[in-house]
Amino acid sequence: MSLRVIFMGTPDFSVPVLSEIIGQGHEVVAAYSQPPRPAGRRGLELRPSPVHASAETFNIPVHNPTSLKTDAAIEVFSGHDADVAVVVAYGLLLPPAILAAPRLGCLNLHASLLPRWRGAAPIQRAIMAGDSETGVNVMQMEAGLDTGPVCLSESVAIGTDETAGILHDRLSMLGADLMVRALAALERGGLNCAPQPADGVTYADKIDKGETRIDWSRPADEVHNMIRGLSPFPGAWCEADIGGKRERIKALRSTLADGSGAPGQIAGKIVGDDLTIACGTGAVRLTEVQRAGRQAVDGTAFLRGLQSPPETLT
Repeated sequence: MSLRVIFMGTPDFSVPVLSEIIGQGHEVVAAYSQPPRPAGRRGLELRPSPVHASAETFNIPVHNPTSLKTDAAIEVFSGHDADVAVVVAYGLLLPPAILAAPRLGCLNLHASLLPRWRGAAPIQRAIMAGDSETGVNVMQMEAGLDTGPVCLSESVAIGTDETAGILHDRLSMLGADLMVRALAALERGGLNCAPQPADGVTYADKIDKGETRIDWSRPADEVHNMIRGLSPFPGAWCEADIGGKRERIKALRSTLADGSGAPGQIAGKIVGDDLTIACGTGAVRLTEVQRAGRQAVDGTAFLRGLQSPPETLT
C-alpha cells in the first residue's frame, strides 16, 4: 500500500526527499513550492525553484500560492484528499486549516537535533556556534515554529573543517532516508512521536548580510566557524588593498593554524607562503578564497597571483 502525499518544499535540500518518496512507491498528488523568482543577469527570467522543476519532471501538479490562509487555497489543498503532507524547507507557514487537512497530518523534516536550532538557518547556525554534532528530525507539525513532537531522529558529527555546503548535502540525503522510514511507519500505524524537551531550545535566525563581514579581532576558532558556517553562501568576506584598490575577498574554506600578529595581518608572510591570518587570539589559514568576479582559488595561489600581496586583511 502507498500513501497519497502532498509534498511541500522549495530549495535543493528538499529535492532528494521528494525523489526518495516517489522511489518508494508513494503517490505524490501535488507539490507546493515558492513561486518562480527573477533570475539571470538582468533578472528578467523567472526561474522555478528546484522542487518545482523536479516535480515537473515527474508530471506532478505544482502549486505556487503566496499564502495558504485564503479560503481558496485551503479548498484546493483539501481537495487533494491526501493521507499526509511532507514539508521540507517550504518557506510558508501552514495555518491550522492546512495542518488539519491531510488524514494523517503533516510531517516536517528539519535539519537539526530539536529543540536546538529551531528556525530558518539550522545548518549554518550549528557550525557558526561550533557545535560538534547535528542531525535531522522528522516531526509532527503543529502551529508553533518547529515545536512539534519528534518522531524519528538521526545525528551526525560535524567535521572540524566542514562547511555548511558539505553538511547541507549530507543532511539532505540522510533526511530523505529518514522521511521514507517515517512514512513506512506511518502506513503501519507505528509512527510514535514524543514531545520535545523544554530545555535546550535555541533559534536559528535567518542569516543577515550585516553579520557576514569577518572581524579578525575575534578568536581564531570563532572566525573559522564563521567562515565555514557561511560557505558557500552567502560567504564570509573581508577587504584588502590590491593594486592600490580596495577589493572584497570572500573566504570559502579555512582551518586553524599557527601564526601570530595584529588582527588581520597576513601571518603567513612570516611563517610560510600560505594565507595565514592572525586573529585576536590564534590564527586561521584560508585554504580557499575568491576575489570579486573571479574563480575561487586556494590561498597560496591567491598570494602568488599578486604582484604585491597585501599585508593585512580588514
